[in-house]
Amino acid sequence: MAELPEDDVDRVKMSVLARRSGVPAATIKHYVREGLLPEPFRTSRNMAYYDASLVPRIQAIKELQRTRFLPLKVIKGILEEAEDSGLELADVVQRVLDNKSEQDFRSREAVLEAGVPREQLTFFEKLGLVRPDEQDGVVGYRGDDLELLRILGTARRAGITPEMLPHTILQPYVKAVYDLAKLELELFEQGVAVAAGSNLPSIVEVATELSERLVMVLRRKMLQQILATRPRDSRPPPPPVSESKSGTKTKVAKTANGSKPTKRAPRSS
Repeated sequence: MAELPEDDVDRVKMSVLARRSGVPAATIKHYVREGLLPEPFRTSRNMAYYDASLVPRIQAIKELQRTRFLPLKVIKGILEEAEDSGLELADVVQRVLDNKSEQDFRSREAVLEAGVPREQLTFFEKLGLVRPDEQDGVVGYRGDDLELLRILGTARRAGITPEMLPHTILQPYVKAVYDLAKLELELFEQGVAVAAGSNLPSIVEVATELSERLVMVLRRKMLQQILATRPRDSRPPPPPVSESKSGTKTKVAKTANGSKPTKRAPRSS
């Protein structure tokens, strides 16, 4: 039986590595097989120790899978570039993603495996919110369609559950944004496009970016105005809590007019 080398490396068992990283042991072993993580130091056939400093790397791999739907082959290239350049992993990831934004493509199966519910994806397709594309005979998504799915996935992982915000809520959003985009295009054609002349290409680029920023700021201001005109608390108050004889807290129900219900004497037989 081999012994651990006497060095400064903090080596831990797989169970500890999985707990610290929040990634299942089976997934970590798969990363090792795919070459994204180094082989562990084995003291016997059934006992292996892993470098504890791999935790951030494991978490980064998993996050790229979940939020960017990146295949392991691409993630491996990102990690190797970070090591070769000496840059921070986050900087390399951002640079690679910026370069890949236009040609970025994820298959439908990859999106489903990343956690997007099938019924939600089907709903978005019927609504025209995302449109499947095809690459080398594989059906998938790219561009803003893929970015939309990523944003929704991030919302779910942040704790915004389907009960809080069902995916069907996007239908009125789409209608409102469509009307806004139509109005914006009409104003642009009647004003900017007419007067821009030969500078039209550069003005279009600037106007598009400014328009997105303008809509974001106006939306924030409108929310503030709406909230300012509402009563302090328009929601009904929560039911009061009373102490039961056993010491546990119980909610006291109220009738429609807000009064506590009266107790009825039991009927005599």
